[in-house]
Amino acid sequence: MATVGVVLTLLRGETVRKFGEKMARFFVILLSLGVLFSSESMLWANPIEGDLEAKIAEFEKRLAELEKRNKELQVDRTGTEEPISVQVEELQRQLDILAEEVEKMRSVEQATELTQEDANKQGLGLSAAAVYSKSEGLSFAGYGEMVYQNYADKKEDGTALDKTSQMDFLRAIIYAGYRFNDKFLFNSEIEFEHGSTSKGGSASIEFAYLDYIAHENLTLRGGMLLIPMGLTNEFHEPNVFMGVHRPFTEKYIIPTTWRENGFGAVGSRGIVNYRAYVVNGLNGANFSASGLRGGRQKGAKAKASDMAFVGRLDVAPTPGVFFGGSLYRGGSGQNQLAVNNKKLKVMTTIGEIHGQAQLQGWDVRGLWSQATLDDVAALNTHLSKTGKDKIAKSMLGGYFQTGYNVLSQFPTNVSLMPYYRFERLNTHDGLVGTTDVDLALDKTFHTVGFELKPIYNVVVKADYQITRNKAKTGYNQLNMSMGYSF
Repeated sequence: MATVGVVLTLLRGETVRKFGEKMARFFVILLSLGVLFSSESMLWANPIEGDLEAKIAEFEKRLAELEKRNKELQVDRTGTEEPISVQVEELQRQLDILAEEVEKMRSVEQATELTQEDANKQGLGLSAAAVYSKSEGLSFAGYGEMVYQNYADKKEDGTALDKTSQMDFLRAIIYAGYRFNDKFLFNSEIEFEHGSTSKGGSASIEFAYLDYIAHENLTLRGGMLLIPMGLTNEFHEPNVFMGVHRPFTEKYIIPTTWRENGFGAVGSRGIVNYRAYVVNGLNGANFSASGLRGGRQKGAKAKASDMAFVGRLDVAPTPGVFFGGSLYRGGSGQNQLAVNNKKLKVMTTIGEIHGQAQLQGWDVRGLWSQATLDDVAALNTHLSKTGKDKIAKSMLGGYFQTGYNVLSQFPTNVSLMPYYRFERLNTHDGLVGTTDVDLALDKTFHTVGFELKPIYNVVVKADYQITRNKAKTGYNQLNMSMGYSF
């Protein structure tokens, strides 16, 4: 109830009251859609299974006809009737082919069910892990999302906010993988951002790696790797995370989507899952007062004079529940930063703890992260950063988020989930040699919204985000999105 009280306190005022009325209407629409989709859900229950059974029945019918015809020919056959003998051989060949196809369809040899827990063990979302459901051959999957943002007219201090409403086809993703055999596979994610490269968009590789499955509990992995930190960096499909936008802690401290070149191991033992990689370090020359995001090298001619280690450990005591932590440590100087002819290592350490529980309609998640940098004073001198532009020695952030599927007690696969997220972020937590802290970087976020999933692979979201900071320059915004995965 304390959390509800905080939200109600924040949602006072004429502007927010009007928004509340709009959101109430929007909730009614979503609820109506949820009921509509629920009534149709039985039609969507499992069309693939129905198609499979129909195809098996068709093949078995054809198989029976061929077997009957084969017997008739064998009865009529004499040693001198060459044409009939040829027919028998051809029928037998067709029988063998059909029998093999029916057996494949019955055993579902070419595709096995992949659960979210199985995907999590690989450090991937369900769609990203599609190749792991194959026994051999090509896999294809993907996701995408479109986002609408509408900003308030004023900041919290009453001054005008000059931001234009925007609608952006934020991402369109293709997952492509190939299973060579039971030991080797390739997996990749290719991302197109913002609709067009001619208008500030981009095309890039999010990950591309080879796996060698040495044992059922140990996989050796090398290539461009997703850094195994937090709740979003590896699991960032729009129908997986709550909220229109990903948490800000997992943007500026854990710089999602974060990928680097490297190699390592992935494995599990009982209820424990782990990932451990050696990767190229960050590029400290691109750090800023707002966080570490600019230091990502994204696998493109990455400087590797300084390497880094990152490891993650999760405990999953029951399906839908896991908790754990991860640690990253490595140099970010990359042999290019120096003061008074002394090379700077800029050792960077990022740690985080996290937990998630999805049980009986509830979805509860939490994360806390902190980053520390060495040689910060010298780094600021090298980069000529002064005052509020200085990079801090310490950065911290975290969030708590909860939602409840109001349709969870009904016999339907449709989900309608109101959610709330509280987040705190301060990338100027520790400055060296100055008291000129940028108060605008000490922020809190309150996000209240809803998401509707008519099926697991499709999601529509809407939320209202209240941003506050100690400089009183925060503002509110309305966000909406549509996403899909397959």
